[in-house]
Amino acid sequence: MIDHTDKAILALLKENSRRQWKEIGETVHLTGQAVAARVQAMLDRGVIEAFTLRVDSGKLGKPLRAFVTVFMASSDHSAFQRFLAGESRITEAHRIGGDGCYWFSAELATQEDLNQLLEQVLRFGNYRIQLSIGRIK
Repeated sequence: MIDHTDKAILALLKENSRRQWKEIGETVHLTGQAVAARVQAMLDRGVIEAFTLRVDSGKLGKPLRAFVTVFMASSDHSAFQRFLAGESRITEAHRIGGDGCYWFSAELATQEDLNQLLEQVLRFGNYRIQLSIGRIK
C-alpha cells in the first residue's frame, strides 16, 4: 500500500507541508506531477488526513497548555464526546485505554480559564491534570 517513496514523501511533508511538489520530486527522484499524484492517492486512501499548521499559542495570548486525563462517571460517553468536539479551547482529544477514559490537550489564556474548563469536565467525571512547562518537540 505504502512504498519506500511514499514514506520519503511523507517524511518531507512532515518537516514542511508547504514544500513544492517539484522540490520533493527532486529529493525522491520523481517529477513534481508524480509527487502530486502520489500525495493525492494518499489523501484518497486516508493515509494523509490533513495538512496542518502549528502555531505558538503563547504568542497568541494562550500561554497555558494543560493535559487532562478524564475518568468518566457514566458509561454514556456521547455527551462528553460532543463537549470535546465543541470546545474551542481543546486542541486535541483521544479516547484511551489504560489509566483513564479520555485524554485531551487544551490551550488557555489564564488560570481562571483553566478552572472554568475543569468545572465543565466535572459534569462528566473526574480528571487528572498536568501542565506543560515547555515544549520540546
